[in-house]
Amino acid sequence: MTEKILITGGAGFIGSHLVDELLAHGYDVRVLDNLSPQVHDTRYRRPPYLNPEVELMYGDICNADVVRRALLGVSAVFHLAAAVGVGQSMYQIGKYTNTNTLGTAILLEALVERPVHRLVVASSMSIYGEGLYRASNDGLQTPPERAIEQLKASVWELHDPWGNTLEPVATPEGKTPSLVSIYALSKYDQERMCLLIGRAYNIPTVVLRFFNVFGIRQALSNPYTGVLAIFASRYLNDKPPLLFEDGHQKRDFVSVYDVAQACRLALEVPDAAGRIFNVGSGRAYTILEVAKRMARVLDKTHIRPHITGEYRVGDIRHCFADITRARSVLGYTPRVSLEEGLVELAEWLKGQVAHDHVDAATGELRKRGLTV
Repeated sequence: MTEKILITGGAGFIGSHLVDELLAHGYDVRVLDNLSPQVHDTRYRRPPYLNPEVELMYGDICNADVVRRALLGVSAVFHLAAAVGVGQSMYQIGKYTNTNTLGTAILLEALVERPVHRLVVASSMSIYGEGLYRASNDGLQTPPERAIEQLKASVWELHDPWGNTLEPVATPEGKTPSLVSIYALSKYDQERMCLLIGRAYNIPTVVLRFFNVFGIRQALSNPYTGVLAIFASRYLNDKPPLLFEDGHQKRDFVSVYDVAQACRLALEVPDAAGRIFNVGSGRAYTILEVAKRMARVLDKTHIRPHITGEYRVGDIRHCFADITRARSVLGYTPRVSLEEGLVELAEWLKGQVAHDHVDAATGELRKRGLTV
């Protein structure tokens, strides 16, 4: 009998690629999704990119009856359903807490009644806050948040007490969380709740901390989505991408295909249970560098990124992934380079329409005093 897997939020960007990955490896897949208009332009209709072989249940993760029905006949669950976006979470506090924290609680109550053999929960690199740094004496440091006075003075980098610039290094899973946004707090809630209940009720649970995921199918009209999709939306509308601070923040960009691979391995590898894994590329790029690379593949090099010199509340300076644990335990190996991924993304973008809401979203943050 074919194993049936439930993916909450499975009609979205990452979820739809995970659907393809699981179907290709012989699983039967059911998706539970509320088809949020902020993410989907299909007005609550089945997204055209969603594999026709998958069963789609329309419903909300916060509806206990719907969740219980979705779990019928299911042997494992991927919990991807979440409200996503650091900036928006700082003023839509109820929405993010309700969807991410309460929604996870409702799923876990249903799983207590109907346990599965594996629960995989999607978390985020945002829970780290600042990444790990090396000081001039070669010691590793977890720096505090940057002071508002420093940010107002446009001093973006982090320093030790003697004024020496700290060097960012790859961040491992053992780094102490620093929760600097409601989104980060809610993702940490999801992690801890799932691990706690999984341990108490013998539901083997795996946490995957996704870094900056990119690829085809990402919502281009959602100004709170991944940075590459936001850049694409700007370029497609012949507008410059907006880069906060000085554009030299370092991030880890990982292909959605590699994320789907990591998810499947988290389901299949016995030793993954009860553990947390970073899912990234293991490489660091500045935001400015990525914006310029996207301009090249889209033939938009005449549009220069606009460096705002502003800081958004909840943003951090540098964070990129140490993927040693995922390599050794899951057997995870990133296969798609940023260069290859951008070429595919550019080809896909030729047939897409992007409604650019970035200026409005940025104005909303500025109006609320969430930029400096």
